[in-house]
Amino acid sequence: MAKKILIIETSLRTGSNSDILAESFAKGAKDAGNDVEIVSLKDKKIGFCTGCFACQKLGKCVIPDDANVITEKILEAEVVVWATPIYYYEMSGQMKTMIDRANSLYPRDYKFREVYLLSTAAEDEAYTDEKAVSGVNGWIDCFEKAEFKGKVFAGGVNERGEIAGHKALNEAYALGKSI
Repeated sequence: MAKKILIIETSLRTGSNSDILAESFAKGAKDAGNDVEIVSLKDKKIGFCTGCFACQKLGKCVIPDDANVITEKILEAEVVVWATPIYYYEMSGQMKTMIDRANSLYPRDYKFREVYLLSTAAEDEAYTDEKAVSGVNGWIDCFEKAEFKGKVFAGGVNERGEIAGHKALNEAYALGKSI
């Protein structure tokens, strides 16, 4: 049965390696018959969470920017896929900001049950993405019906397009196709 998959590209660089990795995942998921939507944070206005917690009562953030639209897409997706470059061994700041701004999901009847992480970095040590995985799991811990289902990490890629031919592209495609 087809699933509704939302892929959130968090790199602000056009043609980024993490976007290319996300597109490979999306192709696999589409080839498996799923409904896939990609949302990019590029050109989006997303302010920082102020910690006012009004979203817990209102069901949406009081800051009138693009985060509310993206949060509604997360609410309706069955599968959420975060794609990020790794900066200083952690998820991108814009990804963390979007996660914080999606706080209105906490008391709501969200549909997502599966969460994945796709990441890229100049560094290629096995531990390079561990803190980003931990951060995503911290978010998932707040949603008892959701679980971390998998990740693909592409290390050793820095310059735009450097991911071409990287084995992680095939891994991302296969992971997407497995859904």
